[in-house]
Amino acid sequence: MNSRLPWWKVTKKKRDFSGRRRRNMKRAIRIGRYLKAVARTALGGVPAGRALTVFPNDLFLVSYFRSGSTWSQFLVGNLIQQETPITFANVERMVPLIYELPDRVLRNSPRILKSHECFDPRYPRVIYILRDPRDVAVSFYYYNLKVRVIADGYSMDEFVARFVAANVVSYADRVGCWQDHVLSWVRLRGGDPKFRLVRYEDLLTDPGKELANLAPLLGIEPTPGQIARAVRLSSVSHMKSLEKQQSKQWVTTKGTRENIPFVRQAKSGEWRNQLSARSIKVIEDAWGATMREFGYEQ
Repeated sequence: MNSRLPWWKVTKKKRDFSGRRRRNMKRAIRIGRYLKAVARTALGGVPAGRALTVFPNDLFLVSYFRSGSTWSQFLVGNLIQQETPITFANVERMVPLIYELPDRVLRNSPRILKSHECFDPRYPRVIYILRDPRDVAVSFYYYNLKVRVIADGYSMDEFVARFVAANVVSYADRVGCWQDHVLSWVRLRGGDPKFRLVRYEDLLTDPGKELANLAPLLGIEPTPGQIARAVRLSSVSHMKSLEKQQSKQWVTTKGTRENIPFVRQAKSGEWRNQLSARSIKVIEDAWGATMREFGYEQ
């Protein structure tokens, strides 16, 4: 008696076996990813972010994206650190961003930290950097070109519509739109002596004056020479020069497009030459009342 199976049964058996093998492989990959994530968390390899451990004397430099927070890292860092100038090669060690390093590392780092989080009641001292949202939109557009989130030729009008709707990129969308972010801090911390709002435009006009005004919150009494040094080491020309030398060493610019600089114009009012009347109207219709509250003309 012939015990061989008919060809159609053999084929079906092979298909069933192949299907099981594919399912098992997918299951193994999922389990592997899960175990890897668990291991990273257990070993403290996940960036701290909002889960950061906050200490009573911490100071946070907070802003919405592309509002001058990197410049503020340099200004404040160079004022505090009188022996070691801030550069792109050491800024994340001297004035760390909470999204790059795990909590276990940040616990032992200098405790002036950069954050883009919306209101967090745990932050004891906050310097909030505010910028005209029309200039923020322009700067954020070019940053997303640099990091290849959007491609060359992407419509600025389309980008602005997404920007206002908080629908650009997940890490930014998570904290809400510009207005949501600003008001979360101003409404809940405004009037608190440990909260200082600084307009980017005022920093541009007189950075030395603004640094002097921030000194009490920083807990220092800098000399005029120390303030002048911080301003000089944080100038646009100096930061542009550092970026050319160190862009491949800094996590934010490593692997990004070199033909689009991270440090761009560093000025106010660029929106007048970059945004269409349509995009200006979209922003002003959405956030006009808040913009007027902080002195942004329309």
